[in-house]
Amino acid sequence: MAEPALVDVAERAAGYLGAYVHIPFCEAICPYCDFAVVSGRDGEVVRYLSAVVKEISSSEPIRPVDAVFVGGGTPSHVTGLADVLDAIRKRHGIARDAEITLEANPEDWSDDKAVDLRAAGFTRVSFGAQSYDPIVLDYLGRRHTADQIDLAVTSVKRAGFNSVSLDLIFGSPIESDRSWSGTLERAVGIDPDHISTYALTVERGTELSRLVNRGATAPDADVQAQRYEMAEEYLGGAGYRRYEVSNYARPGHECRYNLTAWAQGEYMAFGMGAHGHLGGVRFRNVRKLDAYLDAIERDAIARAGEEWIGGANGDRADGSDEERVVLGLRRTSGIAMDDVAASFLRHPAGGRLVEAGVIAARNGRLVVLKPLLTDEVCASFLASRS
Repeated sequence: MAEPALVDVAERAAGYLGAYVHIPFCEAICPYCDFAVVSGRDGEVVRYLSAVVKEISSSEPIRPVDAVFVGGGTPSHVTGLADVLDAIRKRHGIARDAEITLEANPEDWSDDKAVDLRAAGFTRVSFGAQSYDPIVLDYLGRRHTADQIDLAVTSVKRAGFNSVSLDLIFGSPIESDRSWSGTLERAVGIDPDHISTYALTVERGTELSRLVNRGATAPDADVQAQRYEMAEEYLGGAGYRRYEVSNYARPGHECRYNLTAWAQGEYMAFGMGAHGHLGGVRFRNVRKLDAYLDAIERDAIARAGEEWIGGANGDRADGSDEERVVLGLRRTSGIAMDDVAASFLRHPAGGRLVEAGVIAARNGRLVVLKPLLTDEVCASFLASRS
């Protein structure tokens, strides 16, 4: 059932303005990663950050930003991020109570870095922990130890950040139930405010996909479903509230930026490969570092493409309702029971899902009762619209 508090959190996010800033630099690229990242090009960091500041400074002013997310890549791998926040502050303003998130790796962290980033204005840190099992960490190509995760989280708390989050990955072929349960126990033991749990996926073009194509064992979907349920049970019992398919938080520590995206809110995008949504248009920047730098330094727009989703004043294009439902059903609070949701429930596909106990109408909301089947629910919804 959709908790009233989660409904309020989800619906309020639709009115936020977000800003995503992409920092692509990494010490090394993990074998499962298909993000827009580079390694071995640290000599371009200063030039890149200058380009990002220029892109921000030339963007159309809107209003103060409610949520900033500096992702990557590995933002904690570079210095100079205070200049990026200053550029946003000068051009758009940053709301007094804004959430300002930095993605980080535990091996990059230090007490001095924590103090500097907190002073720059960051309020939230999200660590790519992935696992506490050294064998799994090695398989995933991670460069930190389990103890470094705990030290980093402790450092963030000591520096006075509002929230700290851990990303965890489950379902690698070498992981056991005991390994995963041990990771969950250690993660909860350090008491982060937020935990995300993601199934390991084999993305085309990654080193992991090449290994699997050459005969390496692929992740098992049934095993991953079991590990998902283990996480849901354990984290729920530890006081973490699941507010999206893969995300859990202590009350009040839900990620505002992500909630904005799931609510089909507006967010700006800066940096190579960054995606944004403004005025009913979803857009993306070029994914290649050289192409991005060249465009910005020529005073051009680094746009790779865009698509019309819907009008800024409530007018909707054909795809707007579909996107709203697909994004919204990922949330534990689901979506408001409007004409589109009611139509799906009347459709045979929706009716079958109701009978199977997968979806339900609860307190004026359409919610997914079995989050493992969210993708199947969304596929059924899209098919019902065709």
